[in-house]
Amino acid sequence: EFRRVLFRSNVQRIATESAEGKVATNQVQALNSKKVDELNAKNKQLQTAQQKLESGGSVLSAAAQAQLQKEVERLQVDIQRFTEDAQAEVTQLQQQLQDDFQRKLTPIIQGIATEKQLHMMFSVTDSGLVWGDPALDLTPEVIRRFDAAAPSADRKSTRLNSSHSQQSRMPSSA
Repeated sequence: EFRRVLFRSNVQRIATESAEGKVATNQVQALNSKKVDELNAKNKQLQTAQQKLESGGSVLSAAAQAQLQKEVERLQVDIQRFTEDAQAEVTQLQQQLQDDFQRKLTPIIQGIATEKQLHMMFSVTDSGLVWGDPALDLTPEVIRRFDAAAPSADRKSTRLNSSHSQQSRMPSSA
């Protein structure tokens, strides 16, 4: 009877290896890449304005220099705000996808627990579990059933997106 309590699964591994988790990861990476590209364009605008200010310092009138300096300062503030907004948008998407993932995963885990007459199931990464018999790890079975429960369109999307995915990180604000 005690053995039934000690089954475990690795939710992080399920998120990484399941079709649903891969789709979510690709969505976050796509948004992150888009925001990085937009930030790079804004940084390029700033560099151009700064170069004009530096190179035209002796040629420009005082009014033109002041106007260009204001433009540089405005672009710096815009970049800082954009970076903060982009990070918040990525974080919000991650949270929404995590919530959706957990909502879809819970019935799968409950079904396996009921079928195997388990009283509890521990998450390896969240439980503080120091050691467990690998034979008691239900993660592969959870992933298999989770993928089987996902609509076939999600699996197609995963295959397409995983071939185009790229890892990028949102740079921190200056």
